[in-house]
Amino acid sequence: MPTFKPMLSILLTYLLLLLIVFLFQRKMIYFPDTYSIEGQQQRADQANLKLWPSTDNYRGLIAKTPNMTSKGTVIVFHGNAGSATDRTYYLDALENQGYRVILAEYPGYAARNGEPSEQALIADGIQTAQQALNDFGGPVFLWGESLGGGVACGIVQSGQVPVKGIVLVAPFNSMADIAQHHYWFFPAKWLIKDKFDNIKNLQDYSGNTAILLAEKDEIIPNKHSLMLFAALHHPKKLWSFKDASHNSLPLNQALLWWQEVMQFVSGQNEVSP
Repeated sequence: MPTFKPMLSILLTYLLLLLIVFLFQRKMIYFPDTYSIEGQQQRADQANLKLWPSTDNYRGLIAKTPNMTSKGTVIVFHGNAGSATDRTYYLDALENQGYRVILAEYPGYAARNGEPSEQALIADGIQTAQQALNDFGGPVFLWGESLGGGVACGIVQSGQVPVKGIVLVAPFNSMADIAQHHYWFFPAKWLIKDKFDNIKNLQDYSGNTAILLAEKDEIIPNKHSLMLFAALHHPKKLWSFKDASHNSLPLNQALLWWQEVMQFVSGQNEVSP
């Protein structure tokens, strides 16, 4: 009987922690940089970018003088931290290959209004892809890094945009499994609201998918990326970077893998699944 009260106190504390985690979980997933529209415009100018499609209602960033006769448009959906302005290396590498690049921005990030969530990011991503298709025509390629891979897969699952090919950088099989890995002491898989089930969302896709894996990834353990890769039944190819961690992939524009990846997802090098 004397041990009952301490045990009850521990249980109540644990349940209180569960409630706090459940209520504030999106603060543990999304880490946006935020600033005014003037600040965003200044950052874009410094990187020789412009707000697209317009300053008043921007969805992302694009080169001030984009290639108007490109091989297609690559829409980049970045990871859960920072903002699209941090990802200018995609323009350096992909524009040299003849692709137009849009660095998509999320609701609640940078100078965009809204609150990030799975539903909000995917719905907004669909509108961004539709806008790109309307402005530039096809083909459209989706490039998602980490969390952005979940957004890209959600867009594909919607069936509202024809997607020629997908590139997923350090992807996961589902956000629920990643949450459970990092918060093993909570029933995180059942508490999480934004599940981003990439396996389910890609089950009906028939285009080419490239997956880039960092072998020393401390955020998305390799087994979760490989579970996704194994579950894909359409044309797929894996690039694995031996000494890379989640945030240290080799991104120099001169590296050959950029060309290999785009040749694959564009269908120039057809590979059986």
